Amino acid sequence: MTATCEQPLVLHKEKVLALKDAIELLSGKWKFCILLNLYNYGTLRFKDLQETSVGITPKVLSKELQELEENQLITRTVNNTKPVTVSYALTPHATEIQPVINALVEFGLKHRMKIKGTPS
Repeated sequence: MTATCEQPLVLHKEKVLALKDAIELLSGKWKFCILLNLYNYGTLRFKDLQETSVGITPKVLSKELQELEENQLITRTVNNTKPVTVSYALTPHATEIQPVINALVEFGLKHRMKIKGTPS
């Protein structure tokens, strides 16, 4: 094959790899919920994130937050309070995901309406 014939295949493979990376990064039941809450409410303490992510256990929330922090999507700040509290905020890198979340919310609303005939 010539280079011009292989190029589209290489680009396709790069796109598939990029998609797999993004899905792996954001996989899990709670990551989108956590990110959406941080987009909507700004900086939140651990307890606030747990309350806005209805149904999540502290152990799972802690694990999800750690993964988001490791991937530079959120920052973790230990506050100088008594008792000590921890706050989480989005990084500038995370703002690139906001259009994806907005698109998924819109699709979810349309899909729910189509399948169930009700918005909630």
